[in-house]
Amino acid sequence: MNGSRSLRISLLAVTTGALISSGIAVSAAAPAPATATQSTTAASSGIADAPVERLIVGYKTGAAEAKSNDAASKDAKTKGAKAGESLGFDRRLGTGAALVDLGGELSKESLSEVIDTFRADSDVAYVVPDRRMYAMADPNDSSYDRQWDLFEAAAGMRVPGAWAKATGKDVKVSVIDTGYVAHSDLAANVIAGYDFISDPWMAQDGGGRDSNPADPGDWMNRGECGSDSNGQPVPSRDTNNSWHGTHVAGTIAAVTGNGKGVAGIAYNATVQPVRVLGKCGGTTADIIDAITWASGGSVSGVPANPNPAHVINMSLGGGGSCDSGTQSAINGAVSRGTTVVVAAGNDNTNAANFNPASCNNVITVAASDRQGNRAEYSNYGSVVEITAPGGETTASSANGIWSTLNTGTRSIGSETYSAYQGTSMATPHIAGLVALMKEAKPALTPAQISTAIRENARTLPGSCSGGCGAGLADATATLTAITGGTDPEPEPGENVFTNTNNVDISDNGDWVASDIEVTGRTGNGPTQLKVPVDIKHTFRGDLVVVLEAPDGTDFTLKNLSQTDSADNITQTFTVNASGVAANGTWQLWVRDAYPNDTGYIDSWSLTF
Repeated sequence: MNGSRSLRISLLAVTTGALISSGIAVSAAAPAPATATQSTTAASSGIADAPVERLIVGYKTGAAEAKSNDAASKDAKTKGAKAGESLGFDRRLGTGAALVDLGGELSKESLSEVIDTFRADSDVAYVVPDRRMYAMADPNDSSYDRQWDLFEAAAGMRVPGAWAKATGKDVKVSVIDTGYVAHSDLAANVIAGYDFISDPWMAQDGGGRDSNPADPGDWMNRGECGSDSNGQPVPSRDTNNSWHGTHVAGTIAAVTGNGKGVAGIAYNATVQPVRVLGKCGGTTADIIDAITWASGGSVSGVPANPNPAHVINMSLGGGGSCDSGTQSAINGAVSRGTTVVVAAGNDNTNAANFNPASCNNVITVAASDRQGNRAEYSNYGSVVEITAPGGETTASSANGIWSTLNTGTRSIGSETYSAYQGTSMATPHIAGLVALMKEAKPALTPAQISTAIRENARTLPGSCSGGCGAGLADATATLTAITGGTDPEPEPGENVFTNTNNVDISDNGDWVASDIEVTGRTGNGPTQLKVPVDIKHTFRGDLVVVLEAPDGTDFTLKNLSQTDSADNITQTFTVNASGVAANGTWQLWVRDAYPNDTGYIDSWSLTF
């Protein structure tokens, strides 16, 4: 085939007439999605400098303050008097630590003096500030209708092959996040949770802690959260609702096979929304209690959780290394058999400087883009255990992670879907994988789950500077390994050839081609050669797509269509290549046969 070849493909008769591109409607009403409360972690936004108003004090087991609220209250007042401050006992956390109120914002010097006073006490095991944490998403305002992150050969997580072994049935996943806004593509898999936000102002729902984890929104006005160390307002601009927890939950367990929306990774699992993030984020103390309760532990004043989680997803974090209070809560959860999955963070820096990313006994997740590189925003480093698709929307919103959302900007609107990017989006991929593993082999411990995911990861197809853990998670390989049997697909790394170079498609113009050189194969191609194709175009019905084998044999992947007015071709085609040699130069040829619409070949692959 060459650029001047004539159209010699079946069904190419052109009928004159206007074809009007209308795009893809993602719901009955689908305005641009909400902008997230925080697009990065506290370290880069300046919110890490928000004033500390409480301390978390862990007493040694034998100390009276570890068991008696009265003793803890007396100790707080005594130490406050010694430091020249007015301290008070606030409440007991689920881990047994005491939450101490500082009586208002202290200077850095005064705060240090109070902390030193506690640390000087031999009965005190640790003392840490009750800091703010934030959602680790970086949302995008464009629509996307394909879940490349699940199935695409180049850098997807190979989820469909795992569904033959498990779908998450009877597994419970707690999503510790912003709560849940009603969505029909998720509702059937949502069970009762809890709202752990203790500050009514942050909660924005008219009260503090209660049994209703509904997300009323987390919008903020400029400067509502105070100012950073440079005196700049936080946030620096007005922000709208993120609906972050609902987006995360949809990736894990959106209803599947219902003819609409998106597919959840563990679509027969249940999601328990546990609300900790509201206006201006959430506090360490509330998150500690949420971890404890979600995993089946006891929290004072809160009814016992009737459905303790097998998996906890925390797509959140803040600046600073893991504190002893959070680590204690995580250790308790893991001791009860709950696997804890956390986001690495979105600051393109070492995840060791973020909490809970740097905690022990968690699975810390970095994010990859659609080509299998570490996403440009993703944190990295030795504390990262695994990488999963998190999306990267710099070049195109189609490269984000598509999931459930709401249209409301400052109140609840109508349900919709949208593409977000972030380690927040990568983390539920792993939480969903853990849910599949727990159904397939319920006896697996958190440590065994972590090991199995790492041992069955595949090398990142792209590049990773700084450390991305064991590589890109592979759901099919992991489920195959823990259940026994043969991987239903060939081993990745030996069978996927990809071209990610963009090739412009001329409007109503000549053929254009993208090449892939296949080497290292023997004999002919398979009877089911998979050809994942990603073509961006504003009216895909205009396009003809042909795969040409090294010997010149043509395989028609797509013909013209006068009725297909949607955007983009993002799907995997299958052809019988058993009659042609595998090695050599394969070409993807594309022609736009009608005027008024443009596009380009984004990427394509051959999977032998």
